[in-house]
Amino acid sequence: MREDGTRPEGWGSGPRVFGRIVGLVLFLILAGPIFGFLFSRFFFFLRPQHRWVVTGLLILALIGLVVFARNRFGRTWRPVGQLIDATRRLGEGETGVRITITEPGPLAAVSGSFNRMAARLEEEDERRRRLLADLGHEMRTPLTVIRGEIEAVVDGVHDPESLGSVIHEVELMERLLEDLRVLTLAEAGRLQLHPEPTDIETLISDVVASFSAALEAQGVETEVDIDPLLGEMNADPYRLRQVLSNLASNALNQMPNGGRLSVWARREPQKVVIEVTDTGPGIPADRLEQVFQRFVKSGDSTGTGLGLSIARDLVEAHGGSITAGNRLEGGAMFTIRLPDAAD
Repeated sequence: MREDGTRPEGWGSGPRVFGRIVGLVLFLILAGPIFGFLFSRFFFFLRPQHRWVVTGLLILALIGLVVFARNRFGRTWRPVGQLIDATRRLGEGETGVRITITEPGPLAAVSGSFNRMAARLEEEDERRRRLLADLGHEMRTPLTVIRGEIEAVVDGVHDPESLGSVIHEVELMERLLEDLRVLTLAEAGRLQLHPEPTDIETLISDVVASFSAALEAQGVETEVDIDPLLGEMNADPYRLRQVLSNLASNALNQMPNGGRLSVWARREPQKVVIEVTDTGPGIPADRLEQVFQRFVKSGDSTGTGLGLSIARDLVEAHGGSITAGNRLEGGAMFTIRLPDAAD
């Protein structure tokens, strides 16, 4: 029984079949002796040649009944056998297994649920394989650099004091592992937030200030426009800072030769909207649907390719949403919408 009081499709088929079987058994128990007595009396008064005819017809009727019962049982048992075999194969790791049952009924509903479960498991398995492949690819580059630098020191080509690139690559691997940890927790629904009253203007100003050196080195101007009436909202300041930092870092990667980074924040009905834009080349149209996927990054990016995926997961953990697009004037635009309990 569903919460709305209705019965799911196919509900009650089992009880109806059981009731029919019980009724048939009771009928045979009660009516069998009566029909047997009447038939014996009828058979006793028949002539010998007629008795052979009736006996032959009775045997044919019994054979037909057995054939009918066998076919009927086979049609009922075949889907059950398919379900048992598919369940065994799925348990052995064959996620591509599916069940095809054309006849309507409760088994068709069960097979549909099984196929949906198998499809989700196959999708998760494919996602896991892609993650491991991408992780191996991302880890290979820093490990190659580290190994090359260490071998150069061992061979006397480099001075041990010139291992700055090794430290950089180790830091990159540390960021990659931490990003993967955050993504794993978020996707498993075990990422713990610690919301508290957070001043959005102060948070945004602190994030922009933390990039001041990089902004100045690349000749990037900043524009911060925050509604003075925005005030505070209930959010996890650490995670929200991580989101904005990832978006700012992504914007800087797109403006190596200067540009403008703009951040504005407004309050809409029951929402706080934060927008981060840049004047870089923008996002190619064929990549707009992929920017939040793991390890998707531009060819000249030096990041891990996980920043936007983490930003999406952290925003969604707050109950909000984040979208990507392009400005009419050129450049990328990321819009964050967070629920505001203060309204």
